[in-house]
Amino acid sequence: MGRGNFLFTSESVTEGHPDKLADQISDAVLDDVLRQDRRGRVACETFVTVGLVIVGGEITTKGYVDINGLVRRVVKESGYTRSEYGFTYNTCAILNAIGSQSPDIAQGVDRGGAGDQGLMSGYACRETRELMPMPIMVAHKLSRQLAAVRKKKILPYLGPDGKSQVTVEYIDGRPARVDTIVISSQHTDEILDRSGKVITKRAIEEIIDNVVTPVVTPEMIDGRTKIYVNPTGKFVVGGPVSDTGMTGRKIIVDAYGGMASHGGGAFSGKDPSKVDRSASYMARYIAKNVVASGLADKCNVQLAYAIGIAEPVSLMVFANETQKVPEARIAQLIRKHFDLTPRGIIKTLDLLRPIYRKTAVYGHFGRSEKTFTWERTDKAKILAKDA
Repeated sequence: MGRGNFLFTSESVTEGHPDKLADQISDAVLDDVLRQDRRGRVACETFVTVGLVIVGGEITTKGYVDINGLVRRVVKESGYTRSEYGFTYNTCAILNAIGSQSPDIAQGVDRGGAGDQGLMSGYACRETRELMPMPIMVAHKLSRQLAAVRKKKILPYLGPDGKSQVTVEYIDGRPARVDTIVISSQHTDEILDRSGKVITKRAIEEIIDNVVTPVVTPEMIDGRTKIYVNPTGKFVVGGPVSDTGMTGRKIIVDAYGGMASHGGGAFSGKDPSKVDRSASYMARYIAKNVVASGLADKCNVQLAYAIGIAEPVSLMVFANETQKVPEARIAQLIRKHFDLTPRGIIKTLDLLRPIYRKTAVYGHFGRSEKTFTWERTDKAKILAKDA
């Protein structure tokens, strides 16, 4: 995004959203493989619908994954424990449709090449302390808070499925105020009014007071800010009963909320030999260090790979006219200071660990947990000095 005045919107979802339930199951399978076998290969897809979870894909490992037990654990931890949700961890059917990885792919990956062709993007900017776009960061925090007040039983009538959406007004290219907030959360019948068609005003006020107010800073809200809570009126039927879920169907939620380009590849369920995931993490790591170094205020990094080939076939840097040195020079510095081969990425970011289920909800970027190694800015000083 450039300069000028405009509105920009991003969304996030809770861990009980059907798509995020699928992402978590796929990444839990990956974690279980890596816990037993660091050389295991995983490409795991999950589909959830009314009363059914299907887990498929290709896995090659020396370990053993109890798919049935793992699925039930993830579904339970995501909040589906009550019969009124229509989908519960102890009653859903589970179908295991996992096969082994193609040897044609394996022979290219085994020698250090990329696990697939494709393009990957990473982005950073100065809008927040996390060096992320403001709309997606606020949306993630609202969704996380929505889940927290449910788990802590502050608002015990909330269900696992939920979404947030945030529209930010930009003035001269900078976030100035929050224009619109949308909170949609599954709930039980107890907060419906006498008509049975809408939730009570008291419930709306409780959700605003306990979810929105603790997250959105007062200076970003004014008298024109619009807040909508369950704008259809009610949201009793939710989760897999109301909508199917699939791994990789929330890739913009996972990344930058639409503010930056996206290569199109999903992250969850893929081991680090798949550059869809690992190179996207590296691109974020690079972009964040470029911005932290002061070389640019915004940085979009694109990497592209050919299957079986180690070095990227292209590297592009776009700073949206915020660069302090030419973009070509920044690209030179990136090639000098970052190992862009799949093996180099895995080593630099220490990716062969069971760290991935946490990434499956509330964004893969802008996180403060130590396991999110791609959020470090340890290359910023050397980039600034070398520039």
